[in-house]
Amino acid sequence: MPGLFTLVIFIVCYHIQNLSLASSSNSNTLNGQHLHIIWPRWKGNPKGLTGPLMGGVIIDTFAERFNFTYEMVRVTENRLEPLGNARGLFNYLWDKKCDLLLIGVGLTYERFKVVDVTIPVVFEPYRFLIPVQGDASNVDAVIKPFQWPVWLGLLISIMTVIVVLQLLELYLDYRSPSQIDSSEDGQRNKKNPKGWLHYVRQIGKHYIYVFGNLFSQGGPCSSRRLAFRIVAGVWCLAAFIFVQSYTSILFTYIMTPVNQPLINSVYDLVERSDVQFLIRKGSTLNRFISDPNATGILVKLRKKRDAFPDSECILISDCINKIKPGSRYTFADVISAQLEAIKGHYDATQKCDIQLASEPFLTVFASLALQKNSRYTDTINQGIMEFQQSGFFYLWEDWFNPMPPKCLANTKGRNQKHQTKPSAISLKNLTGAFVVLLTGFSLSVLAFLFELNNLHTLKSKLADVISKKERRR
Repeated sequence: MPGLFTLVIFIVCYHIQNLSLASSSNSNTLNGQHLHIIWPRWKGNPKGLTGPLMGGVIIDTFAERFNFTYEMVRVTENRLEPLGNARGLFNYLWDKKCDLLLIGVGLTYERFKVVDVTIPVVFEPYRFLIPVQGDASNVDAVIKPFQWPVWLGLLISIMTVIVVLQLLELYLDYRSPSQIDSSEDGQRNKKNPKGWLHYVRQIGKHYIYVFGNLFSQGGPCSSRRLAFRIVAGVWCLAAFIFVQSYTSILFTYIMTPVNQPLINSVYDLVERSDVQFLIRKGSTLNRFISDPNATGILVKLRKKRDAFPDSECILISDCINKIKPGSRYTFADVISAQLEAIKGHYDATQKCDIQLASEPFLTVFASLALQKNSRYTDTINQGIMEFQQSGFFYLWEDWFNPMPPKCLANTKGRNQKHQTKPSAISLKNLTGAFVVLLTGFSLSVLAFLFELNNLHTLKSKLADVISKKERRR
């Protein structure tokens, strides 16, 4: 892309130098002339052709400012350069059938050699048009605050602390058999030998202690030995840090939108194999992508385009009609065309089913085109500079592209005020919490049934023992 910026700087400097000469002599080469102008959106042309929506008011203001008349030339082509036997809009300039081409002409070195291009009228980034995704349950919000290495480290820490507490207690009991343990089990087991059931109970107490602190429930320390209590205290501190970190981040993930966009940037597009890339066949971006000398992200976009059939469409409407809720298509074009598509879709359906991806990826310079070495070029450049300084282009853009407030997502930066309302927490935001609650209830019910079964078994065994004793008597 450095070559493109060099070309732009050269063109701007070249025109500014000529403008100074033209303004010094106060020459108006358009005065009293009659021009033939191509504006693809003129009502006499077929619908669906590409061009600036505000082209009519631009040419009317030009005609009033520089005192000339004009007539529109009817066209059916939707591309600039000819392709094979198909004519392009440049053919009208080459055949002297048109004086001014009122369409956004992206600057390339090849175009600069065959036509006169004006100084850039607008500087527009390319943006991706994507369908609005439907709401999805935010099930994994509960585990999102920690990445999987943190969860794995936490699980290892839990098991390690339980094992260390048990081994530490066994070691201290072995080294100090005469020391009196103040715990209830310790007093009992000084009279009775310590069997396997005792160690199972101790492990259970350590398990409850570790998880009790982790769930902010606390729990009694089963030993008063200093080494044991140091390990327990360290775990209390670590559990406090884990819990506070988790709860402070959890709210953010609960409030995360449950309708995640299809893509956010061009890098998401090239990495996603399930998203199909759409592009207008005669667009400047398609020329950049098709350039055999292209590098970087343009090469990846070319592979993405070639990987899917029907990725290129002749008319913008053909691409936009594929962007529907639930589809996996995304369409790349300059932001003004995308805003117009969003507004047109809203006017037709009263729904905001399409939106812009959040990140632009390429800025192009759109100019007007005239015949090569046209005597009108300097005057047109003078008018463009005057309109830019007066802010007319931004004013006309707001006139012709007033975005509905409901569809302003990701349109910030184009003289549109990004209006947002605080969203209320819905059931889908808290799906993860209810899943955890349901899981906990299920486990508690299973534990209750297990304990109830053990109780009945114990009662039956006790009844058998009692009956046997009575029989012996």
